[in-house]
Amino acid sequence: MRYQCEVTVARRRLQFVRGQLAWMLAIIIVLTAVSLFSYELFFVGSLLGLLLIVELTAPVTVRPRWRRRLTLVVLGGFVAFILAVGHRFVEVLPPEVIPW
Repeated sequence: MRYQCEVTVARRRLQFVRGQLAWMLAIIIVLTAVSLFSYELFFVGSLLGLLLIVELTAPVTVRPRWRRRLTLVVLGGFVAFILAVGHRFVEVLPPEVIPW
């Protein structure tokens, strides 16, 4: 019984990884097709896909250990997103506003 449960968890984890990889590949193809590929847009699209896939594959009753660790990845993505937006915001400001 325990072996069957471990196989199911591994299968769902692999399904999650495949979904994320498919999403990221689709983002690359779409951004390249419309000639808008940049690492920032790819990162934002991948983060949105990660959030979407996390919600779509969330189990109803039991939360496996690997799903708990996924929260750290999502939080890291949010921190990186905030840093990227802050960097872009500082680039847009005139030099008189920020003296450094």
